[in-house]
This record gives sequence, structure tokens and C-alpha cells, in this order.
Amino acid sequence: MQKKILVIEDNLDIQDNIVEILELANYKVYSASNGKVGVVKAKDIIPDLIICDIMMPEMDGYEVLYLIEKDPVIASTPFIFLTAKTEKDDFRKGMNLGADDYLTKPFEDMDLLNTIEKRISKAERLVGHKNTTSTGNLNLAKILDLPNLNYRTFKKKDVIFREGDNANLIYILKSGKVKTTIQNSHAKEYTTGLYCIGDIFGHETSITQQFQKSTAIAIEDTEIATLTKDLFLTLLEENNTATLELIKMVSTSNQQKNEELLNLAYNSVRKRVADCLLLLNSKYRADKAHENLTVSREDLASMAGTSKETVIRVLSDFKSENLIEIKASKIKLLTIETLQNLRN
Repeated sequence: MQKKILVIEDNLDIQDNIVEILELANYKVYSASNGKVGVVKAKDIIPDLIICDIMMPEMDGYEVLYLIEKDPVIASTPFIFLTAKTEKDDFRKGMNLGADDYLTKPFEDMDLLNTIEKRISKAERLVGHKNTTSTGNLNLAKILDLPNLNYRTFKKKDVIFREGDNANLIYILKSGKVKTTIQNSHAKEYTTGLYCIGDIFGHETSITQQFQKSTAIAIEDTEIATLTKDLFLTLLEENNTATLELIKMVSTSNQQKNEELLNLAYNSVRKRVADCLLLLNSKYRADKAHENLTVSREDLASMAGTSKETVIRVLSDFKSENLIEIKASKIKLLTIETLQNLRN
């Protein structure tokens, strides 16, 4: 599959030259002549890499990068600054904002191609490809070039680990989707976590517990990288930034779980189902592989803490109110703002 590259450059001669070089190298190339257009186009096409000039009218390259980093869908996209400026302060400012690399004009064709290939390859290795999560679950794999990973594949509905299994591995989701569930004393299943590409799971239990406290199930065909708890802790000891990221991740996860418990306790069924749809939309639209959400009624009921029959009734109500479209197991949100503000 062709990699998509977005070139944001106000000098049309330079822009055309870059586009020509990249198209000859079999990249799918998009271009924008200023920063504002570039940000809009990045959100639309979800590129595999962005090349951006620094000095541009209306919106400079620093502003472009700042806005890219604020969008969870494209925040992890490799970003290369293209600039004629070589002062140290300019490089430092760009790196502090999150730039991955620089190319100084004028540049050789092979320098351009080698830099792009290196950055795309590294992004794929770090399992950070375009899909940082949109619910605050930070992507630790983005900052760790993890060695000694083992890879396993799972079919849809395969169990990755069960409640009570030894908790000795950390899991990084390379492709697909995963949910974690628990059962109450009446064998009622509740969804406790949703994970998509780039997410890490199992770390909370592995670090603090001997046995798994939930069951992890593949929602679709999935590939997962695993590493041992000992190796993971060693990596954290050697990387202070990674340790801080893990603390933020666990803190955010706990806060989200507390909010979910409050929602289950006090929100109406309509509100709970709406919140679940919004959560799924924010998590899984990041893939951009499907315009619609694909979720079973059983999974939605498990997330909302209600019965399958109640979920079907609420979805039917939402459809009649023109809040969603339903085609078999696919759901498309039509009015996100109305769902967000739903109170009864």
C-alpha cells in the first residue's frame, strides 16, 4: 500500500519539486500552500508523514505542528520540518514541540528520501502509526524503541488472557482491537477497557498483582507485541521519560474508570448508551479504516451496564430521533453534539 505524505510549503517551485521526487519514489503525495490548509488536509487524509516549511504566511510551521500534536488522530504522525534557517534556537523550538527531524534547504533528493524512509520505518516499529488514543491513554511505545518483543496473532473473539492467569506480560497492540472484561457473581459481563493500535494494556496488573483481574478478548483479528514484566521494569528504570508517561497513563486510566462508575450509578440508560457510542467513536474512528462503528449489541450492553434488549431499544430510539444510522452491526453517529448533551 502506498504511503501518504503531506507536503506543506508556500514556495510553489519547491513544493512541486518535492512532490515530483516523492511521486517518482511511489509515494501518494498531497500538498498544501499554507499552514491553515495543511492542518485541514492532514485531518482529512490522515497522512503517514508530514513535511512542513517553517516560515509561511497565515500560519507558520510551529503553529502547524502545535495543532497537529493537539489532534489525537494524527498526533503521532512523523513530522519533518523543511527550513532554510539553521540557527540552534529554531531547531530547539521545533524539537520541543515534537518535530521528528529537519531538512535544511537546499537538500539533495536522496537526503529527502532517506529521511522520509527512516522516519516512516521508525514510526511503524514503535507501533505509533497515526493512532494515538483519543481518550487520554498515552502511547508509551512512541517513546520506547522496545527490544526483544514477541509477536502473537489472535482471531476475532480469541481470548488473549483470562482472569486468574499469571500476570507476567505487558501487551502492546500492533493491529486490531481488544476489550477487557470482568464478571460479577451472577456471571454478568462488564467491559472494563477498550484498546486500539498503539495502546498498552496489562501493565497495571503485571506491575502490582500476580494474577490477571480481567479477561482480554480480541474484538477483531489482532496482532500483539508482548514483553516480560522484568524487561518492562528495566526499560522504565533506564528511561525517566517513560516512567513519567506510565504514571500519567495509570492516573488517566484510574480517573476514567472512576468516571465510568459514576456514569453507571447515576446516568440514565439513554445517557450511558450515548456515552458508550461516543467513547467507541473517539477510540476507533482513529483507525479511519471504517466510517461506521462496528460493535455488537452484546458488547455495547456490557459497556453500558444494561441488557442487550435494552440497548436494542435505545438504539432504535436514537435512530428514530435521527441521532444515528444503523446498518446491521454498523452504527454511524449523525449528531455527536446532541449525543454529548443527552441528559434523559
